[in-house]
Amino acid sequence: MGFDIAVIGGGPGGSATAIAAARAGLKVALFEKGPYGRDKVCGDGLTPRAIAALNELKIDYSVAHRIDGLRMIAGKKQRELQWPSTARFPNHGAVWPRQRFDNHLLDEAIATGADVRFDAEALPELEGDRVVGVRVGAEVIRASLVVLATGAQGAAAKMLGAVRDPDETFGLAIRAYAPTPRHAERHLEACLSLRDEHGTPVPGYGWMFPAGDGTVNIGVGALSTMKGFKKLNLNTLLDQYASIVREPWSLGAYVDKPRAWRLPMSCIRRHGPGWVAVGDAAGFVNPMNGEGIDYALESGMLAVSCFVNNQETASADYDKQVGERFDAFLRTGRRFSFIIGHPWLLKPGLRVAVGTQSAADITLAVMGNLIDSNTPGAAGKVMRFADNALRIADPLLRRTRARA
Repeated sequence: MGFDIAVIGGGPGGSATAIAAARAGLKVALFEKGPYGRDKVCGDGLTPRAIAALNELKIDYSVAHRIDGLRMIAGKKQRELQWPSTARFPNHGAVWPRQRFDNHLLDEAIATGADVRFDAEALPELEGDRVVGVRVGAEVIRASLVVLATGAQGAAAKMLGAVRDPDETFGLAIRAYAPTPRHAERHLEACLSLRDEHGTPVPGYGWMFPAGDGTVNIGVGALSTMKGFKKLNLNTLLDQYASIVREPWSLGAYVDKPRAWRLPMSCIRRHGPGWVAVGDAAGFVNPMNGEGIDYALESGMLAVSCFVNNQETASADYDKQVGERFDAFLRTGRRFSFIIGHPWLLKPGLRVAVGTQSAADITLAVMGNLIDSNTPGAAGKVMRFADNALRIADPLLRRTRARA
């Protein structure tokens, strides 16, 4: 049996692809290697950009806990900001634990007519250098386009060279759930001034994402550009952060064992004959916050749009369009991560980030994934200036980068 599109992976990017394809009248199959109801470790935060993508997909997110803004903490400085209202994005986000969120999207994919198969580990099927479908065990399922939505790049991605650039930034994060009476708050909280057990500033942040269900998603993330990154103990870093927020949040014990994951922030190859990569599999993760759900949803829909417009050129068209939409901002974030990997640059950088209302507004836009090549106003101008300036400084940044 042949399909127009075969999707490998049942996360947000894969489900968005399947939903968009089925609604476009295409014959689409999605292969998820886990069972129905599997949990994906994540921070669970949905930015206003992600909400806009869910609106475009016509997904009912009323069961998610609404979030109206972000509380940023850097040292003794604290700012609580509302998500801005813009022509492109709504003024609210959400927290939606990934187990429930992913299942909701998969249920929608099934309801729209996608052939969704669980406990099915699919790998690309190649004829020469062209992907012609997927192989699940001994079965070959042919498809005109294969979409890699495999999250942090795994076996399927390695077969096609869709792997992380070893010279670029990546991240590690860990999260747990804990009970708190503040579970229904409508602001995310981000502590930008983390330190490890030796007192070394960590380029990353600690978060409190209230889930509205009696718990908060508590976590920490760090970038690979910090000195001593390979020796960083994430469990210790999380416990240190928990000790800071325990009293103000009346935080209870972890509901379950903390779980860690890797955040790819680059991709050497994100398309080829007969295939494209979306979401984390394509390296679409903001280095400044570790967020990628919104990019996964958008890139999945964009892959389908390119296929519908021109099946023959879909892969190349997709690569061009996601490049125009995402590359400048994500490239700037990766380069900036080399700067904040130096402790003596990170501290003054944080003071600037929240020091004034104007700077905090731009930091908010960065943390909310609200900036890209089309962003108007001050935030867009700063991003374009930073992209040009850091492009010039890139060779120096790489020579002087803090080594893990």
